[in-house]
Amino acid sequence: MAAYQARSRCRYRNDLPQLNGDLYLTDAGLETDLIFNHGIDIKGFAAHTLLPEEMGRLALTNYYRGFLSLARAMNTGFILDGQTWKAHAHWASDLEESIDDLRSANQASVAYIAELREEYADNKLPILLNCSLGPRGDAYAPDYQISAREAEDYHALQVSWLAETQVDMITAMTFTQAEEAIGAVRAAQTADLPIVVSFTVETDGLLPTGQCLQSAIDQVDRETDNGAIYFMVNCAHPDHFPDDLNADSPSSDSLSTNNLLGSNTKDRDWAKRIKGIRCNASRMSHAELDNCSELDAGDPDELGRQYKAIYAKMPWLNIFGGCCGSDLRHVTAIARTVTQA
Repeated sequence: MAAYQARSRCRYRNDLPQLNGDLYLTDAGLETDLIFNHGIDIKGFAAHTLLPEEMGRLALTNYYRGFLSLARAMNTGFILDGQTWKAHAHWASDLEESIDDLRSANQASVAYIAELREEYADNKLPILLNCSLGPRGDAYAPDYQISAREAEDYHALQVSWLAETQVDMITAMTFTQAEEAIGAVRAAQTADLPIVVSFTVETDGLLPTGQCLQSAIDQVDRETDNGAIYFMVNCAHPDHFPDDLNADSPSSDSLSTNNLLGSNTKDRDWAKRIKGIRCNASRMSHAELDNCSELDAGDPDELGRQYKAIYAKMPWLNIFGGCCGSDLRHVTAIARTVTQA
């Protein structure tokens, strides 16, 4: 009953407007921006822990308002993320939170972004409410393999919490394993909740498991009957996707994501399943970033030019934002280049 009532309150869940091809922006690296650029401590890198505190909530609001104002100025849509990436059971002990606490945090996060959306009701294109599912474990250094069935059982809990809210969609963000993505998609299908899968890759263009992006996307689609509404790539610098491999090479796990930008990308069905990118500002590897005590913010203008080059080779992309190390400067540069392309 709760899920049915939630669907009746959802603005776009049954008709996601970004599927029509208009440009949409996202935010950037929320946690790294607040921690390194604004000196705000985030317990366990879990942004939902900021919501109950007045200063934390104000920091979040100021952060999001910058991106929402950018979308309004650039006449783009916006995908407004909740703070749910680490609000799931794996992190309960580290965060000293109960399962009930986490459920409340997920639902409070959606209520918060729904309220924030109303401030920008005059935006030319829609603003969607999205919540992220984080991987079970460390997204930078996954230390175990999870089966699709285990992943489905695990992610079903957080998905069920979100299905009871007015969230429009969810995203399996920074996922490292195809099997875990399959499980998350199946859990979302059971809850009748639209889901995006966003994989991360290492500097060699492979998922941390060693699987290539093409193989991972094909596997998820094959085992979920194309259940993800689309795919994304996040938490990797554009240099991790160089245009130096022949796109006509046969599909194999020995091939890297470099094929993503090959000369025949337009003819590759798997690549067309990718609709968005949220890249890191830094060229560092995940291991280097994990051990970095200072922020590497890269060059926002250079990042914007790299996005433009990717967009030229993948003109079906329409969702652009940032990830670790990036902030409003980077997404502004990206927005300017892609809207002028």
